[in-house]
Amino acid sequence: MTKLSSSLTDKIKLADEYICGCFKEDNPVYKAMNYSLCAGGKRLRPLLCILAAEALGAKAEDALPFAAAIEMVHTYSLIHDDLPAMDNDDLRRGKPTNHKIFGEASAILAGDALLTEAFGVIAKCGAAPEKKTAAILKLSECAGARGMVLGQELDIKGADSLSDVLSIYEKKTSCLLSAALGMGAAAAGENGNEFDVFAKNLGIAFQIKDDILDVTSSEEELGKPIKSDEKNEKHTSLSFMSIDEAQETVSKLTREAIASLDFVGKRGDELKEVALYLIERKK
Repeated sequence: MTKLSSSLTDKIKLADEYICGCFKEDNPVYKAMNYSLCAGGKRLRPLLCILAAEALGAKAEDALPFAAAIEMVHTYSLIHDDLPAMDNDDLRRGKPTNHKIFGEASAILAGDALLTEAFGVIAKCGAAPEKKTAAILKLSECAGARGMVLGQELDIKGADSLSDVLSIYEKKTSCLLSAALGMGAAAAGENGNEFDVFAKNLGIAFQIKDDILDVTSSEEELGKPIKSDEKNEKHTSLSFMSIDEAQETVSKLTREAIASLDFVGKRGDELKEVALYLIERKK
């Protein structure tokens, strides 16, 4: 599956329009924020947020503020990850990275602002207070010092084994997918814990697939630098397994992720479609 269904692309468009309508004032910080926030991308996290909400009985529109918030946090992490102090990348989504356009200081501030505004978007939305509180708690837990930020710290320090690499992937990527799904569940008035296995396996599979694409695709195809981990002397999953072994691991993790969705029955079909798409994608 190399293409998403029209139903899923319509939901991505809905999320994209909402996200890119959040910061319309004439403000130099907004300009830098929007440069990265509205640069395209898969919109995987907002899509998962919407699909989790729908799987548990809510409407897509109920989840939009939460979907926007998770994408803001993801975008802030990319802006900071591209900085010279971290991965020092010049290209993101086929465009110069934020600090290449606005300078390092303004890029840091844009990331800071996106992180801060994400919680404001949740707080100001019309959802019930208990749903907003649940979404805020899930996002802060998964994106903070025990989740994504910890993953970034471990990534900087480096990995010495496959176990280390997979632990980094779980913190850096699975945690934010867990936030997206959990926030979607919050929009439906549920806690979303049953999505945790799906999030963990899908996040690790996603990162291993990225490792494979990093050595099998071109910069033009990916829209970002290739072999940057190699350039930075950073171990990835392919430092400890062959491409064939990595591909089999991706397939196994994806099968397990899909199997974990039995609790939502047919309502989880679009989540399964996303999982299959991610392992067969070319970028």
